[in-house]
Amino acid sequence: MANIKQAKKRVVTQSFQRAKNHSFKSDMRSAVKLVEGLISENKKEEAQQALLTATRKIDKAVGKGIIHANNGNRHKSRLTKKVNELTA
Repeated sequence: MANIKQAKKRVVTQSFQRAKNHSFKSDMRSAVKLVEGLISENKKEEAQQALLTATRKIDKAVGKGIIHANNGNRHKSRLTKKVNELTA
């Protein structure tokens, strides 16, 4: 455990930030899973709408530094490809 006052403050701050990041990342993953579920059910319109929200959440996660930019781009690309195959 930290002995210095500033180090103790950092421990508290980091735990709050870790919880915030975890919540944000979980929300992003849920959006991605929703799109994949709609794709498996062949619901075209709903999948396209869910794709827009999932893309926004992925972009926000990249902007906040929660996931790497290449990781976000890969997720968006794969989801878009699946939705496009569904509509074709």
